[in-house]
Formats: sequence, structure tokens, C-alpha cells
Amino acid sequence: MATRAFFDTPVEYLKGVGPQRAVLLNKELKIFTFGDLIQHYPFRYEDRTRFFLISEIEEEMPYVQIKGRITGKELIGAGVKKRLVAHFADDTGQVELTWFQGINWINEKIKTGVDYVAFGKPAKYGNRFSLAHPELEPLSARNEKESSLHPVYPLTEKLRGKHLDSKVLSKLIHELLTLAKDRIRETLPARLLSQHKFISKQDALRNIHFPQHHQALAQAQARLKFEELFYIQLRLLKMKLVRKDKFRGQVFNDASLVTKFYNDHLPFALTQAQKKVIKEIYADLRSGQQMNRLLQGDVGSGKTIVGFICMLLAAGSGAQNALMAPTEILAQQHFNNLRKHASKMQLTIELLTGSTKKSDRKRIHESLRDGSLNILIGTHALLEEEVQFRNLGLAIIDEQHRFGVAQRSKLWQKNNEAYPHVLVMTATPIPRTLAMTLYGDLDVSVIDELPAGRKPIKTVHQYDSHRLQVNQFLRNQIAAGRQVYVVYPLIDESEKLDLKHLMDGYESISRAFPDIAISIVHGKMKPEAKDYEMARFIKDETKIMVATTVIEVGVDVPNASVMVIENAERFGLSQLHQLRGRVGRGAEQSYCILITNFKLGKESRARIETMVKTNNGFEIAETDLQLRGPGDLMGTQQSGVLDLLIADLGKDGPVLQQARQSAIDVLDDDPDLQKPENSVIRTQIESSRNSTVNWSRIS
Repeated sequence: MATRAFFDTPVEYLKGVGPQRAVLLNKELKIFTFGDLIQHYPFRYEDRTRFFLISEIEEEMPYVQIKGRITGKELIGAGVKKRLVAHFADDTGQVELTWFQGINWINEKIKTGVDYVAFGKPAKYGNRFSLAHPELEPLSARNEKESSLHPVYPLTEKLRGKHLDSKVLSKLIHELLTLAKDRIRETLPARLLSQHKFISKQDALRNIHFPQHHQALAQAQARLKFEELFYIQLRLLKMKLVRKDKFRGQVFNDASLVTKFYNDHLPFALTQAQKKVIKEIYADLRSGQQMNRLLQGDVGSGKTIVGFICMLLAAGSGAQNALMAPTEILAQQHFNNLRKHASKMQLTIELLTGSTKKSDRKRIHESLRDGSLNILIGTHALLEEEVQFRNLGLAIIDEQHRFGVAQRSKLWQKNNEAYPHVLVMTATPIPRTLAMTLYGDLDVSVIDELPAGRKPIKTVHQYDSHRLQVNQFLRNQIAAGRQVYVVYPLIDESEKLDLKHLMDGYESISRAFPDIAISIVHGKMKPEAKDYEMARFIKDETKIMVATTVIEVGVDVPNASVMVIENAERFGLSQLHQLRGRVGRGAEQSYCILITNFKLGKESRARIETMVKTNNGFEIAETDLQLRGPGDLMGTQQSGVLDLLIADLGKDGPVLQQARQSAIDVLDDDPDLQKPENSVIRTQIESSRNSTVNWSRIS
């Protein structure tokens, strides 16, 4: 049987699995084939590499393995409180072994006067230690000698309920490894193995499941993490190469409009970071290759003006520009901001959204087609069939994670001669490791400083009990002419979560501020109602905006200087940071008040402390990645990109750097992977299923 066919064998054909267990493994763990099972890696290990003396046991130890003799046993208590206690001793002391379930069966099985190996979690009662429900087996020459790290696998309650626990799973995997021994082929070229001193694939798979000692485990993890990240990076870099080869880009050389704008109309000095980013983009636009660049910059770092300066390069060379935003409010805001600059530069600019009048649409479509319209700002409406440009040269997409790749590619199709250059902008700071994995096929530019004159937002943490002081502070701010956001995590009362939900909050704020006009906005309102309420707040007709997180992206109200976040412990870090970025848009000192109840979990406390400590979005994103893992950030779990088997982007940054560099080296030397030494890579890519994004998988 060929290697691929072997690893594609349905798991039910493995001895010990059978049809019923196979259904459970399919449903609960998505294990369908031999390949899936062999790559179901342990998430921790129980250390059985040494035996402890009873006198060495301490309370902090997670688990201990001891050998000794059962000197006596007794049944204590009655009914549901009945338990079996065995007295277990070695030459240095004594512990109790306790069972609360399956008592009769265990009582028959264990014998006094016999030597056993016991393994369990020690707990201290008074001055004696006890192990509850320990694993127990008679001492033998094998288990006295064969000490190792025992794998603990990710499982579900349902599997445990059906007696499919870690022990059973490790038996099945042991059986499979024996069968697969001669079918596991090498998947990394010899040069990489020797360069990084990696063990073979076969040894790595054996040692990830059944390591004899810590060093063997470390070697297996190093090898498998590198391989996984190497193939992901290789795929992304290969896409980038293909695109650079295949897609020529228009050349924009004429910087005269930019120079004129700098000399006559630039409203403020650009930061060093903005200048650096503009240089990077300008180099792309002159290169003759199609640009695909991600521009990351914290809320308020001045991405929009950078986008406008790039539009001037395209317009100066006779091409048209499009800017697509995820919501009408945001598109309107971009339009209002850029119209001021465009009119000074004698450039035509229009706005196209779902609510643009029919007569205006007709005019816009005509001016797009005859080339007289230089800049079009809009929402998804830009993607419609009838929106035809004469020569779209630059497409800018704001808050990229709100648009799918399919929508992005629709914009590319808007020019038949040459693909437009694409600039993707996001205010969601993406940690480097995640950016390299999610957007590894894009070039990345970062604006990492705020414009001069912006005051950092002051962030404070208050408990529910301080609400009167908080309200007084809000009153003072409103009296000084400022506006306030109050954000809640949920719209409706949820039975499980005891939260002050939005309506409840709205009522208590109305009672606390009876003489002040208040707006309310949430996701279940009709778009017109939402826009109406937002518009009232923007015009300063209302002083307090009570909202759910619908306000997190992009709306610019320079006069709003206070952001109150209720139940702040319920929000993720990046969301808290996004919400905080709604204030601090004007010259006044702005504040963010995080309100929580008194009881906070360890992780929630870490999030709140991070927010109070720093305004730096990238620092916050790194912490978020470490706390939550990559799945929740950027909604990546739906995209299938981060379907990782063993690597962890929160912790394996250095491995990712190393893997990416190795992938770059391989492709620099052999872009089509035709050299004999890269045949292993070629075979691995070809044998990976077409649908899978993670080329490192066995299949």
C-alpha cells in the first residue's frame, strides 16, 4: 500500500477502534483517518521518568509516581459518603490512597502485602498526604525500569463517558505507530535537517507521543513545529512569487501632485513612520509589479492621509482611485475628510453607498467610465457590476477583516488591462507572528507613532461600587462641553450572564442624567435608525451615546472625550483597545473608564491591567495573542488558515521567523522547486490534499 493510501485509511480499520469508536472519533475529534490520528498530538505529559520517595512529596506537585506496599485497607462511611482507603507505605513514610467510585470492584482487585506502583495527584489533609483515585498497577521489572513521559491527549466529556480516555488513545496510537513505522517518509530536505540539527520525521512522531525523557520531547516538538510553520510560509511565499511573476502592475512615476500637496496644502507635518510607509508604497507603485500591501496603524495614527497621498501618485499618472469601507458611516466620514484635500488639488471625488440617489448614481457611473472621476469612496456598493472604471489604478480597502478575499478580488477585476494596486488598511494591530501567517503573501507596512499634538488617552479601572464618582466625572466633562460613549457587551438579558444589559443601562443613565440628551445604538436597530442616532451624536445634539460594540470601527467624533466600558471583563483585549480608540480624536485630554465587578478571573485581570498600562496597540495585540491564542483574533478560525496541529503563534514567534527565513532561502535558490534536493518538498506538497491550507499534514 502506498504511503498516502495508508494514511488515508479510515480509522475504524485500526485494531481496537471498530465502527462505533470510529463514529465517536469522527464526531468529537475530527479524526477520520490514520493520518488524522497520528497527528492528534498530546497537549501535556505526565512525568513518570522518576519515582518519588513518600517523604519527598510536597503539596505543590501536580502528580507523583511512587512505589511501595499496601499495608492495609478499610471501607469508611456509608451511603453516598462511603469511600475505600488503602494505606500505602515505603521505607520513608505512608500515604493514603482513596476511592469514592467503583469501590467494590477496586476492593476486590487490590491486595494487602503486595508491592504496587501508584500515580496520582497529592493532596494534604492535616499532616498526611492522600492520592484520590490513583492509577495503580503491581510492581514489575517492566514498570520499575520503563519510566517515561506519559502523553495526555485533548479529549471531550463524551469520549471519557464512553471510556475512551488518554490511556486508550495512547494504546491506539502506539498500535498505529508500529504499523506505520516503515511508511513515515521524510518531509524536510537533508540540508534543512542538518542546518537545524533536526531529528527524522519518524523519530519526531514517535517522540511526540512516547518520549523517553524531556530532551527527546523537546527535539520532537522543535522539529514538528518548524515543519508546520515552514510549509505554511512556503505556501504563502509561493503565492506571492506567482503573483509577482504573473501580475504586472501599472507604473506610477509622476510625483508632481504629491510635491504640490506637500508644499501648499499639507495640514500638518507627517510623522517619520508615515514618511517611511509612503516611501515603501511609492517603491511598489513604480516597480511595474502589482502591489499587495497591508498597512497597519493604530487608531488615529494617520492611515487615511497616507492613503490620500498614494492616490495622488495614481491620479498624477492618469489612473483612478477607489476606497472601500465596511459601513456607510465610515465611508461618509472618509468622504468628508478627503473631499477637503481633493478640492484643493482640483481632483473630483464622489461617494457611492446603498443610499446614493438613482440620479446621482447615473452621473457617478458616467464620470467613472469616461475617466473624469478621480476618486470614488464607497461601501460594498463599489463591487456591483455596473460600477465600471475607465482605468482603476489603486484600490484601498479599509478595515480589511470585514471583507472576504472574494470581495477583495472583485475589486481587482475592475480593470481589464492591468490589475489595480491594492492597499489594505487596518486599525486592528496584528501581532507580527499572526500577520506573517495570515497575510504572509502581502507586504506589510506599519505606522507605529501617533501624530504630534495627540495626547495619550488616560485609562482607569473602576469597580461597580464607584459608579457615583464616575457619574460625577461624566457630569463635569459634559459641563465642559465634551461628549461621552457608554458601551455595553450585550443587547438582551441572557439567562446565563448576569450583565447589566443595554436597555437596563440606558434606563439607569437616563435616571442619573435626567436633563441630558442621550442616544442609543445597537446591532438590532434598522440601519436608518442607527445612522439617525449616530448623526445626532456627531452633530452634538446628544451628549451621551449608549451603545453596544457596533461603534467600534472608525467613527470620528473629535468632541467625544470619554469612553466608559461596562462589564469590561467581558471584552477581549483587541476589542477594548478598538473601543478606546473612539475617543482621543480631538486636542482635549481623553479618558477611558473600564468598569468591572469586584470578582475578576486571572485572565480578565491581566487584560484590564494591560489596558491601564499601555496605549500601544502592538503590545496589546501580542498580550492578546498570548492570552487567547490566535483563533479568536481576526476571526481566523473560520478562514481555516490557522488550522495548526502543534505550533502556537503566541509562543513560537522565533520558530516562525526561522521557518519563514528557511522558506525564503529555498525559494530564492529554487523558485519552482525543481532541484533534486527539494524533491521531498515537492512530494509533500503534491501529496497534501488540495483543499488543505496546512501543507505539513500527513495525507
